[in-house]
Amino acid sequence: MSLRDEVIEKISERLTAVLGKGEYNEDTKFEAIGMKSVNYSQLTTTLEDAFDVEVPYMDFKRKTTIGAAADYVVELLED
Repeated sequence: MSLRDEVIEKISERLTAVLGKGEYNEDTKFEAIGMKSVNYSQLTTTLEDAFDVEVPYMDFKRKTTIGAAADYVVELLED
């Protein structure tokens, strides 16, 4: 499993815990699933804990899909 796949899986797990059961994949748009600021905050905290990386909230919130968010986290991990 690639690092990107791991990040997508972690995002999907957290969304399921926060928003309930859903079909989450890399093409899922955050707007379409009703993400609120608190959800983004919970998600960035989860990713920071899971991957030991600082995920800037405002930059993360600008990502429109799970895939774009995962790409962003992978970039942070590779820096």
